[in-house]
Amino acid sequence: MAETRTVEVKSLVKVYSGDVKAVNGIDFSVQNGEFFGLLGPNGAGKSTTMKIMATLLRKTSGTVTVAGYDIDKHPMEVRRSIGFAMQEVGLDDLSTGRDFLITQGLLYGLPKKTSQARAEELLELVGLIEAAKRKVGTYSGGMRRRLDLVSALMHSPPLVFLDEPTTGLDPQSRLAIWGYLEELNRQGTTVILTTQIMEEADRLCQRIAIIDRGVIVAQGTAKTLKAEVGGDVVTLAVGSEATEGDSAALMEKAKGLLAGRSYVTGVVPNGAELTVTVRNGNAVVPDIVRVLAESQVPIANLSVASPSLDDVFLKHTGHKIRSDSTGGDEMNQAMKGMMGLNQRR
Repeated sequence: MAETRTVEVKSLVKVYSGDVKAVNGIDFSVQNGEFFGLLGPNGAGKSTTMKIMATLLRKTSGTVTVAGYDIDKHPMEVRRSIGFAMQEVGLDDLSTGRDFLITQGLLYGLPKKTSQARAEELLELVGLIEAAKRKVGTYSGGMRRRLDLVSALMHSPPLVFLDEPTTGLDPQSRLAIWGYLEELNRQGTTVILTTQIMEEADRLCQRIAIIDRGVIVAQGTAKTLKAEVGGDVVTLAVGSEATEGDSAALMEKAKGLLAGRSYVTGVVPNGAELTVTVRNGNAVVPDIVRVLAESQVPIANLSVASPSLDDVFLKHTGHKIRSDSTGGDEMNQAMKGMMGLNQRR
């Protein structure tokens, strides 16, 4: 297609039964050749959005075009134009890695010789040539994820959807997959990725949409989003064993003391910590320590850092991405909510 924008999402809404609104009127577009990320915690609406774009889930309202095709009017054309690696790895444990990929190619309609050549190319790309003759059931988690990923690339789609491709992997496997994805994008493939891993979005994505509770709260490059935080980030915990029972009062007192300082641009409580945005962090830390000490607010821990995407998320939502959110995609989250099993704390 000659379209500049390969994906266009306008006013997208998805409501599950029980009036659970998983996606609430989001808008974004993705350019040809771009690496675009949807960043947010589980239950934010990421997987629902991706499944709608891939024609695997019906939207409630809004318009979506993918590769120049309306997903409602031309679903088959959309499917021919994309590859989709979902969160749930779907592999044949009794097949060898090579035979699994060749079979995928045949299912995509590729000639046998083309499938064989493409399988060798992709096995080489993800470092699985030596394991190509082994049964998939003997593969490690990282190997299985790599094989599942390249199975979505067998037909050389111009656009690839990746739903949390490295969740649950060890750091070494995660870094390897990041390298493969960067190379894939350099070769011209448009990639749309969902993730709750800030480092992943920061490293891979040229633009990011931050999504929470079905709403996109910020969009832009990682650099511009972090610049919006407005300075360095001081994270501190107040109190001690002797003052444990008064921690909430101490937090509120510290917040009031620091909010009035000229160098402070924002103070947000985050669990047992305060996240304080300041200008020139290293220079103002001594004054922060002095102000709190003079008012008898003990500091249990303090750190200074440049803004991260987690700080951007905190600025726009009032909370950080929950690293312990492992409850699956939004449909599962919606069902749990209806059953009273997914109450937010």
